Amino acid sequence: MAEKVEILNIDDITHDVRAYTFERPDGYSFTPGQATEVAIDKEGWREEKRPFTFTNLQDDHLEFVIKSYPDHKGVTEQIARLEEGDQFIIDDAWGTIEYKGEGVFLAGGAGVTPFIAILRDLYDNNEIGSNTLIFSNKTENDIILRDEFEEMLGDRFMNIITDESTDEYINLDGFIDKEFLADQIDDFDQPFYVCGPPAFNDVMIKYLKELGANPDALVFEE
Repeated sequence: MAEKVEILNIDDITHDVRAYTFERPDGYSFTPGQATEVAIDKEGWREEKRPFTFTNLQDDHLEFVIKSYPDHKGVTEQIARLEEGDQFIIDDAWGTIEYKGEGVFLAGGAGVTPFIAILRDLYDNNEIGSNTLIFSNKTENDIILRDEFEEMLGDRFMNIITDESTDEYINLDGFIDKEFLADQIDDFDQPFYVCGPPAFNDVMIKYLKELGANPDALVFEE
């Protein structure tokens, strides 16, 4: 059921990523990792629905962390123009990414968003355990919520930078490769959570299966 919700606050996260906080409709619920279809409540955009993941915990508000793509001249470019007081139209929550136990989270760029609420929920309940986040971005400036992930995960937060040289993080040319996964991960008999662009998902899942991961332990958006 579609609901109109007012944007209460907008925070800059990176140069092209913002957090949008808005009111939670009465009775609206979701589980960490779930998303919904979102449209902008403006003429010409109400039918242009896109999926975005809830990134907050179960409180009185809802939050999306959204990367804008100005060159695409589409929904996210329009969302970047929104101001407090504007409205989203949201549908019911859905999604196949859910927490199935301690494991390795593999994220490419804005694909980290389904993991934000999951990791926040675990951290808030002192259940972060040995979960690891391997996060691939083009540049250091693209790292979403770097400080928060470092606080939650410590040295189990691993950053991969692919398009610039950096002394602080791991440099790789292009996608994370099979050799890197084999070198960094000791145990492939654990859950793996994968989210990023389609090509990233395909190659990560392929490598993980080849390295012995149980297909039933691979969690990704289908």
